[in-house]
Amino acid sequence: MDIKIVATEAEGANIALEMVKKQLIQNPQSTFGLATGSSPLAFYKALTDSDLDFTKAISINLDEYVGLSEDNPQSYHYFMKENLFNKKPFKKNYLPNGMASDLEVETKQYDQIIANNPIDLQILGIGRNGHIGFNEPGTPFNSGTHVVDLTESTIEANSRFFANENEVPKQAISMGLGSIQKSKKIILFAYGETKAKAIQGCVSDPVTTNVPASILQNLDDVTLIIDDSAAKFIKK
Repeated sequence: MDIKIVATEAEGANIALEMVKKQLIQNPQSTFGLATGSSPLAFYKALTDSDLDFTKAISINLDEYVGLSEDNPQSYHYFMKENLFNKKPFKKNYLPNGMASDLEVETKQYDQIIANNPIDLQILGIGRNGHIGFNEPGTPFNSGTHVVDLTESTIEANSRFFANENEVPKQAISMGLGSIQKSKKIILFAYGETKAKAIQGCVSDPVTTNVPASILQNLDDVTLIIDDSAAKFIKK
């Protein structure tokens, strides 16, 4: 695990930008796993400001809320269009369908999409409880795409994007930990003291399903881009 401690989110974004640039040079038809939330925003800004060409590349997003349509401003479809896809078109963008009439069928179809398009570089954030994607504590490490009942801490953390906490969906479709582990490279962003305990669990504590991100300790090519506040509890 390569841990890069940066002073600003812009500095972290530039490190990740260079990694993406190298990936595209190696393979313009790469598949990128993408995340939402506040942590990758500076990175997406760096991508849209760059001259990188993604028109031969594919994206596969980690998750989507159940019950939100693609045009809902709080959906992850909308988030990705506003922050990346409208400015940097890809050959194909895949996101879970939160409005699917049969969620079990949707999860199986999404697993097939991932199997057909192995992820070359996966972008991650991390929740305060150590979740990645919407894989909450207790999620099996071999899980595929599944429907998640969001924990109260996750609902509370995501309520800042909604008018009030009652509007936050209680379920989401998430790529599973088994799929995330198959990514050839992973970049995880974490900024701020509220992520410090999660980063400690990810980096320093034993690997356990109680901290889903701890599984990253077992993988070969993982880069953590974090600031001093998020690094607060890492064992030196």
